[in-house]
Amino acid sequence: MHVQEWLDSVPAAAVYAVVALVIGLESLGIPLPGEIVLVSAALMSSQHSDINPVVLGACATAGAVIGDSIGYAIGRKGGRPLLAWLGGKFPRHFGEGHVATAERSFEKWGMWAVFFGRFIALLRIFAGPLAGVLHMPYWKFLIANVLGGICWAGGTTAVIYYVGVVAEDWLKKFSYVGLAAAVLIGLASLLIVKRKAKKAQQHSDREAEAISAGE
Repeated sequence: MHVQEWLDSVPAAAVYAVVALVIGLESLGIPLPGEIVLVSAALMSSQHSDINPVVLGACATAGAVIGDSIGYAIGRKGGRPLLAWLGGKFPRHFGEGHVATAERSFEKWGMWAVFFGRFIALLRIFAGPLAGVLHMPYWKFLIANVLGGICWAGGTTAVIYYVGVVAEDWLKKFSYVGLAAAVLIGLASLLIVKRKAKKAQQHSDREAEAISAGE
């Protein structure tokens, strides 16, 4: 079942809880589709009056901030052995190359890596635990964590909500030909973005492999 179809089948209060929980667990370091769940819920809020986008954004932000903070505490206590254990359990997300890429980002950008990491799938999972492992001062982490959570969760909710409202109004006026054209344009844009993201990830992986080989 599609994520949005599943969310549509549960009460509004449960939608808020699911969004906060999934994003919180993802931020803690567990590979889950937090962004997909948030986008699906935000789109639903533009179509269902019983789902308040403000409450949804607040729940998503709370999940992001709390999850990252717990991940920070776990990383601080577990250290590098924790990353090694995670690499064995989730090699696709916590492999040596990905860890090296994320660690270089933290060494180069510091607090900004936590802030902007909220918008990048790989760093969104790593941000909390890795900041703890690297012993980033908690006050710096907390500031970047809160600001990043508000901008990512609140911003994503607002953008998707308003896009959904506008799209619904436009679709009422579209002919079937216009609707088909809109769908094709949307799919083409999505494929282009995914392709660029994949190339960027491959480039980062090659850099990480080269560094590992040099070491």
